[in-house]
Amino acid sequence: MKIKRFVAQDMRQALRMVREALGEDAVILSNKTVDGGVELTAAVDFIADAAADTEDRRIPQGAAHAPAAGAPTAKAQPTPAGEPALDAMRREMHSLRRWMQAELSGLSWYDLGQRAPHSQELFARLMALGLNAEFARRLAERVGDIDDLDKAWHKALYLFAAEVPVQEPAILDDGGIVALVGPTGVGKTTTIAKIAARFALRHGHRSVGLITTDSFRIGARDQLQTYARILNVPVRSATTSDEMDAALNALSDRRLVLIDTAGMAAAHERVADQRETLNAAGAQLTTLLTLAATTEAAAVQRALRLFADFRADACVLTKIDEAASLGGLLSALTQAGLAATLVTDGQRVPEDLQAARAHPLVTRAAQLLTENPQQLDSGFMALALGGVNQHANV
Repeated sequence: MKIKRFVAQDMRQALRMVREALGEDAVILSNKTVDGGVELTAAVDFIADAAADTEDRRIPQGAAHAPAAGAPTAKAQPTPAGEPALDAMRREMHSLRRWMQAELSGLSWYDLGQRAPHSQELFARLMALGLNAEFARRLAERVGDIDDLDKAWHKALYLFAAEVPVQEPAILDDGGIVALVGPTGVGKTTTIAKIAARFALRHGHRSVGLITTDSFRIGARDQLQTYARILNVPVRSATTSDEMDAALNALSDRRLVLIDTAGMAAAHERVADQRETLNAAGAQLTTLLTLAATTEAAAVQRALRLFADFRADACVLTKIDEAASLGGLLSALTQAGLAATLVTDGQRVPEDLQAARAHPLVTRAAQLLTENPQQLDSGFMALALGGVNQHANV
């Protein structure tokens, strides 16, 4: 073990000195305030390297070769006497490292509060908004020169909106072949009805056709049939590539063909089946991932992974009017680089369908935070900040 003492003007500089001298595996053994700054005592564990070196020395060079004919067989070498002790020390050091990393996170959080309390509060607000820790830290740093908390908050929201990817809903004017994919219960069928009705109002009902690939939910198929009768547009069923070819040929005179797909809650063989059926539409297909704003952050991440192979061109955000929070969803889209193109904020067809706009969405997210305040534990905040600081220059 290598132990070293560091003295610096503040905790930020001291932590940087520790990382530069001892690396990311260093642990803080003690800290105290001294004249002119702070003093840290840190250590780095070399036991693992020593154990590996001992292991290497256990087998003499050439011992792996077979002995010559008639030569006596070498006796097995005894296990080095110190190995159990090394293992115990290694486990103890790993446990100490985990504990000290938690302590170090607390120190970083405390240091931020002492050095820039408005930045600490801003980081907490951005985390409560639903942003991941790295994104929240980055935004807080970009407005760190603004001392007024409210001004810094509004500037951070502006910067957040500038990073939320959005895309003009060209399909409402240009049409095309468009498939909506997504988890069960996010409102794909109702959203298709809204898009179809909006397009029919602009271009006539003879310009729209519908296809369903959902052979699993009779209710969803009946719902689409009901919308088709109301709009006076044809609807076809396609559960295989051949059936998709036939359906597209039958609707080839329609400017907009909307494809409703079966919802999937988890990885399933249906995912591959749906993808194969949609592939029959070829390169002209536009795929929209449909996500509900009421979905919790972890489920949004699962949906992004599950439907990644569909290579969505953009996404539709549904049930905005029912959401209790919105920042986590927008943060996930920003991280994934997936643009929002349409949003729905009610059950009316087709009125409650809007083009996605970044600034109104972020403003709505901030309003929801005011209406539904999130009080995050300071220990959680410290761990979050400490986690991102392991990968940042502090």
